[in-house]
Amino acid sequence: MSAIGRLEVVCGPMFAGKTEELLRRVRRAVIAGRHVVVISHALDDRYGTARLGSHAGLEYPSVAVSTADAIEAVVPADAEVVAIDEAQFFGPGLIPVVDRLAARALVVIVAGLDVTFEGEPFEPLPSLMALA
Repeated sequence: MSAIGRLEVVCGPMFAGKTEELLRRVRRAVIAGRHVVVISHALDDRYGTARLGSHAGLEYPSVAVSTADAIEAVVPADAEVVAIDEAQFFGPGLIPVVDRLAARALVVIVAGLDVTFEGEPFEPLPSLMALA
């Protein structure tokens, strides 16, 4: 992980407020005047494919992608903050993508499940926490 950028990880079980916390951080970055890009997985269409929403009613426009490799292509050169929700859907391929984004001096905020329903580590969150 490069010291230039920063990785923030929000994790926990289902219905723990992970997306709400991610959107709270996004809102703070927007208030600070930073250019924010929110990425969601194409499988998560609960609030439509162009919006990320929380159970608490918070929403923000997002770009839906199907794979971790597609993330970098949708992050514009002038972005300062990249927020990625439902990280577990992207799998271990998300780890090098996050590393490259942070190396571009971006703040990368990742939210997702850290364990399976059986209590086993759910990649990529444990590995991302090791980088943070």
